[in-house]
Amino acid sequence: MCMNSYCHIHLEQHDHFFKDKKHHLMEATERLQQMICKKHDRPLEVFCQTDQECICMMCMLDKHKNHKNSCCREDRQPGMNVSFYFLKKGYPGDIIPDAAFIHAARKRRQMARELGGEPPLVENEVTNKRLAREDENGGSDDEDEERIVFSGVKIKTQRQKIAEEIGIECSDDEALDDGQDEEVSRWEQEQIRKGISIPQVQTTQSEDPTMYYQGSYDAQPYGASYAMPFSYAIATVGADNSKPLKAEPSVPYPIPSCDLTLITTDLVKKRLKDRLSFMRQGHDSNARRFEQIQEELEASKKTIQLLEGSSQEAADKYRFLQEMRGYVGDLLECFSEKVPVILELEVAMHQLLRQRASRLVQRRQDDIKDESSEFSSLSSKAVMVPNLDSFGRDRTAYQELAKQRRIAEREARRTRRRQAREQNGKRAEHKEGLSSDDEETSTDITSYNSERDRILKESKQVFEDVVEDFHSLDNIKSHFETWRKLYFTCYRDAYIGLCLPKLFNPLIRLQLVSWSPLQCPNFEYMLWFESLLFYGCGEQSALKKEEDTDNSLLPAIVERVLLPKLAVLTDQVWDPLSSSQTSRLVTFMQRLIKDYPTVLHGDNRNTQVSEWMRLQLTRIRQTLDDDIFLPLFPKNVMENRNSGPYLFSQRQFWSCVKLFGNILKWDGILSPSVLKELAMDSTLNRYILSALQTTDISEEDVVECFPVQWFSSLKGQQTLPQLENFCRYLKHLASSLYRSCVAGSDVEKRNVREHIKEVVRLLGRLNALDHVIAVASEHGIKDIKTLLENK
Repeated sequence: MCMNSYCHIHLEQHDHFFKDKKHHLMEATERLQQMICKKHDRPLEVFCQTDQECICMMCMLDKHKNHKNSCCREDRQPGMNVSFYFLKKGYPGDIIPDAAFIHAARKRRQMARELGGEPPLVENEVTNKRLAREDENGGSDDEDEERIVFSGVKIKTQRQKIAEEIGIECSDDEALDDGQDEEVSRWEQEQIRKGISIPQVQTTQSEDPTMYYQGSYDAQPYGASYAMPFSYAIATVGADNSKPLKAEPSVPYPIPSCDLTLITTDLVKKRLKDRLSFMRQGHDSNARRFEQIQEELEASKKTIQLLEGSSQEAADKYRFLQEMRGYVGDLLECFSEKVPVILELEVAMHQLLRQRASRLVQRRQDDIKDESSEFSSLSSKAVMVPNLDSFGRDRTAYQELAKQRRIAEREARRTRRRQAREQNGKRAEHKEGLSSDDEETSTDITSYNSERDRILKESKQVFEDVVEDFHSLDNIKSHFETWRKLYFTCYRDAYIGLCLPKLFNPLIRLQLVSWSPLQCPNFEYMLWFESLLFYGCGEQSALKKEEDTDNSLLPAIVERVLLPKLAVLTDQVWDPLSSSQTSRLVTFMQRLIKDYPTVLHGDNRNTQVSEWMRLQLTRIRQTLDDDIFLPLFPKNVMENRNSGPYLFSQRQFWSCVKLFGNILKWDGILSPSVLKELAMDSTLNRYILSALQTTDISEEDVVECFPVQWFSSLKGQQTLPQLENFCRYLKHLASSLYRSCVAGSDVEKRNVREHIKEVVRLLGRLNALDHVIAVASEHGIKDIKTLLENK
């Protein structure tokens, strides 16, 4: 057992040198654990003589304070003697005695001294000499201090020292001679062999420099009980311990043999050619890189020159954009103060128009109620219960006075309209009820005009305190036209084309305060339209026509300004019973569909246009429910063509026919299904058809209201499903006429036959061919084709 420790690398070298020898190795973990303090995890550097144990520096200051302590170096020799004791006792080489075994051995030695009365052993001379040298040579390293000098050491002295350490009686000295001599001799041989192994390796190295060997180094065992230098000399432990071991010479580590390629001229030439090819490739790569750098350098120079030349242009552009930024900021600040005033004026104008329209509609409804109650009271003899107010006054008298005043005003208006028709020669062809009773009193007209003039005057004073550059549409437009002309790319990237409709919105709404499509449908003659009509058309932009957002400036203004205003006027001002208002509104919408298709058929179909259509349908249905009334009177009352009930029913019927025609004017604008529902189901079948059965009215006026295109695309012999009731009525009318003239004169029969032919023509215009064939076959009419061609 050599008591040396090895790392992983040197352990492989150890195995290489001692692979054929019986050199036993064991794990040093247990040994390392014994040399480290378990409490403080520090090395055991101090020996406590009081407690006879190794301690660390922290234990010396804590638990072992005021104890007699000494350095572990001073107690190595006794520890070595204890090791010899365990070798003598025959402990196997793989078991290392721990501190407990050493302490027990020392206790036995102390007991032996007390029992035997032996005088204290003389200290080792060699140790004293070594300590003296340590004092003189304090600068020498730990390796020299820990090396044991064996010269001059006597075998007997060593045996005595071992006996003293393990506590064996001097009388037993002869019993220990044989075994101890062999152990000491073997240990000395091992130490001598280790000491002479280094010079042998160095000598071998000097003799044969071609041989490879691993340089020797000094390794300290973990126990620090021995301090022998380590070498690669072979040390083996023989199987027979009775024979002393002999020192083996050092084994050199030879250089591993390898096959060397033969160097020839061709090989050298080939390597030179490869090297030359590699150098040429590198040269070509560097040349290409050099050319690329030259090109980049030239491009950089041109860029520098270009930037130096364009610095003034960039400065001008920057200055212009800064001016535009300040101008637009001031313009928006101005609009933020003026827009509320403009909206207030617009709302005031809408309120004025709504009050006027509401007043006319309410007057019409009151007239219908007055006439209906008047003619109903003639046939009713019921006694009315007095209606008294909180002061006991009869409300009926007051209401009667108001009613008489309304009757007088109504008759005066009718008289004035009749006189106007007589002057124009239209009295014969006019039907009572087709005219719109929109005449106002002078008081109402004066009040309306004064309020309207006030609103228009205030609208002209909105920008009275603002310079022209901030309220004139032409001046504002010129700034952006200059931007577009000078720096079109910047203009396009700033999306100015999308911002202009919103920017021009306040100025255009101010000009549209007094505009109404019910009175003046054509807005293209207004100043704002003429000013913006040719915006952006003078410059030749790089964009395609469909990609230039300025081309959609006017459609965007129509969408954002006109359609919202149109929705408000349709809901609050438009009267569906007024033929003139309906015609103007239809003309305006047809113009929008034709000239601005993107407004009604683009992405806005679901926003502004949908809102307008919803309000329009709501207004028509409201008129059908509130303003259409067809009275029913007894037949004997209706026989008198000059009676008041007959004239009242005639006016109401023709008012219903007028509304029917106004609804059908929206053909091509509203959906056909919605239009058929409003015109046929809600008007024709609900009101007109019942009135035709009780009055003597021409059906041709009703048929003329239908759009021709509804029937031109029909296939087969049947008409529209909604007109089936009307066609059966015409068929029944022909049969009634024929029965009424059976007993009459020939003149009456000829008149009835002509009337029946007229019914056949009406059925042909409605494409009700099945009813035409039935009527013709029933009444013997043969020239059906001629009648249908002349329809």
